[in-house]
Amino acid sequence: MVLARLRTELSKRLSTDRYNHVIRVTETAKRLATLHDVSVEQSELAALLHDIAKCMDSTSLHRLMIENNVDERLFLYHHELWHASVGAIIAEREFNVTDTEVLNAVKYHTTGRAGMSKVEKIIYVADMTEPGRNFPGVVQLQELATNSLDEAMGACIQQSVQFLVTKGVPVFPDSIDCYNEHVMKRGIVN
Repeated sequence: MVLARLRTELSKRLSTDRYNHVIRVTETAKRLATLHDVSVEQSELAALLHDIAKCMDSTSLHRLMIENNVDERLFLYHHELWHASVGAIIAEREFNVTDTEVLNAVKYHTTGRAGMSKVEKIIYVADMTEPGRNFPGVVQLQELATNSLDEAMGACIQQSVQFLVTKGVPVFPDSIDCYNEHVMKRGIVN
C-alpha cells in the first residue's frame, strides 16, 4: 500500500481537525516507535488508519459492525467506541491490510485490552499524548511515553478509566482488563 494514497483518502474521509490529529498521532507514533525499538512501518500504518472511520455516522458504523459480527458488547456502550472496530474492518477490506498487529492497534486504540502488543501500545499512547492534546496531566504522560512504553500505557489507561468513572459512564470491559493488567504488573494487588 502506498502511504501517500492512504493520506489522500484520509483527507477525503475526515474533517480537517481530525485529519490533522491523525497526522500528529502518526508523527508521535513514529517517534515513540523509534525510541522503544518498535517497527516504525507498522506504527506509521496503524496510526494513519486508527481514525479512518471516526467521521462516519453512527448508523453506518452500526451497519458495518452488524455485517462483520463485531463484539456485540460494543452496542451497549457509547458509539464513540465503534469507530475503532470499523476502522480495522476498513483497513482490511479497503486497504488490504493483513498485519494482525496493525489491525489490532486500530481496533483497540480506544479501549486498550490485556495483552497488547508493542505496536498496539504505541498507537494507544500516541493517540492520547499527541501534541494537540490538552488535558490535565498530558505533559506528564508525554514525558513518561518518552521514557517507558509500558509505564506510559499503564498511566494512559489509568487516566482514561478515571476520566470515564468521573463522568459516571460505563467502562468497556477490555479497558478494565487492560487497567488491571498494568496495576498487577506494578505489584499493586492489595
